[in-house]
Amino acid sequence: MITFSEKGAEKVQEFLSAQDADVDTHGLRVGVRGGGCSGFQYALAFDQQRDEDEVFMDHGLRLLVDRQSLPYVRGAIVDYVEGLQGAGFKVENPNVVAACGCGSSFQVADEEAVSAV
Repeated sequence: MITFSEKGAEKVQEFLSAQDADVDTHGLRVGVRGGGCSGFQYALAFDQQRDEDEVFMDHGLRLLVDRQSLPYVRGAIVDYVEGLQGAGFKVENPNVVAACGCGSSFQVADEEAVSAV
């Protein structure tokens, strides 16, 4: 399961409303792609639900995850943070075993261990 923090849900609702997106078919896509100095990077985007997505409902909003990304983000919380370095979504992911200094990429335990979660 993947969830939102209160602030994360509030910001997703604001963005979807600003785009006049239908919350019955649209949500925040949470994906993982290879890259960065630690091996993986998050790919977050507002998107329409696809047939192959795993869909998680939280705070009345959809979190859309492709099946390949799911083992890497299972149990994560999507938050929204504002700080000196700017504002944006942050993924608090229990699967991460190491991250780069800038926080834009991460590493997980070997794939077999992640798949078992």
